[in-house]
Amino acid sequence: MRAIVTGQVGMDKKDYLDRVARLARERGEAIDVYHVGDMMYAEAPDVKPGRILDLPLSRLNALRRAVFKDIIADAADKKNIIVNTHATFRWRHGLFAAFDVDQIKKLAPDLLISLVDNVEVVHHRLHAEHTLDATLKDLMVWREEEIMATELVANALGPARNFYVVSRGRHEPTSETAFRLIFRPEMKKVYPSFPMSHVVDMPDVLAEIDAFRASLAKYFITFDPGDVDEKILLDSAITAAKEGRDFVEVKAGSFSGAAGGPIRVSVKQVLDIAGDVDGQIYARDFKLIDQSDMIVSLVPELPGGTPGLSSGVERELQHAFEHGKEVYVVWKPKKNPSPFITETSTKWFRSVDEAMEYFDAKGMLHQTSLFGH
Repeated sequence: MRAIVTGQVGMDKKDYLDRVARLARERGEAIDVYHVGDMMYAEAPDVKPGRILDLPLSRLNALRRAVFKDIIADAADKKNIIVNTHATFRWRHGLFAAFDVDQIKKLAPDLLISLVDNVEVVHHRLHAEHTLDATLKDLMVWREEEIMATELVANALGPARNFYVVSRGRHEPTSETAFRLIFRPEMKKVYPSFPMSHVVDMPDVLAEIDAFRASLAKYFITFDPGDVDEKILLDSAITAAKEGRDFVEVKAGSFSGAAGGPIRVSVKQVLDIAGDVDGQIYARDFKLIDQSDMIVSLVPELPGGTPGLSSGVERELQHAFEHGKEVYVVWKPKKNPSPFITETSTKWFRSVDEAMEYFDAKGMLHQTSLFGH
């Protein structure tokens, strides 16, 4: 599989993709990774680290073309490659493309991935590595531009090219997801659906949700909406504003590049992106469903016997049903689900184990079976 992986500045794709390559080699798969940025610096030893985007566009474009020419030649007889690059840049020169269509066609990728991450973490990395002062609003716009440009390239190359949005992961890297997309593309692709915002103060329910997510991630390619969750950041900023605070501290996660320590974020900047957070969650989650084969939703039982069926989960189930996806629901409350669940789902279950047994019987679980078959 020949893959191109894009992502906005501040994503730290290099570390992520090196993890994917190590995972592949540990499993006996040969793969070469080409980091376009590093190769451009090697071509221009006079450019200081972090300053290459400040070059005149003419030289920047010439460097990029020279590097892609080398990659195309070196990768000509290689089956598995990853090219780490960008689709766009919005820098001091304004918005400009980071690729040339003729060279992308010669490279002939089978797969294009746009990598995304939580905006506050991207903001932290960007300002640790570059002198440019970008706001959270800037980064939200850049992310949308990067996703759209990558998808346009995939569409321009023809229907045989697959395109996916993949979240980098706040705590655990999603390197397994990228590995499976490249080396195990026959695996079922699943969107795990579960309540999020209104169960944050329910540790038992959260533990149940985490176990559900882990069960699916073990045997499927999962596009988990919880891997990017900026609603938590927004809610924290709203609370801080009410208390008269100018900053919030957000736990970055062990895979953030911030050594797992807290990140200090401007409350004003977060409030400025409130509409973007909601809008991008809505659009991105539907895109994750669209790129999946099926949706599996967990409806936990909340205190008092109430079904943990949020409006977001209901909308996700409806979207999946209307777009011809397989729809599975794990219904935990004692009270039976309504016809709006039973009539729009492929099948519903009383437990995660029951669902996994069904998936195993249908041959959906990859390689090893949960139940020793």
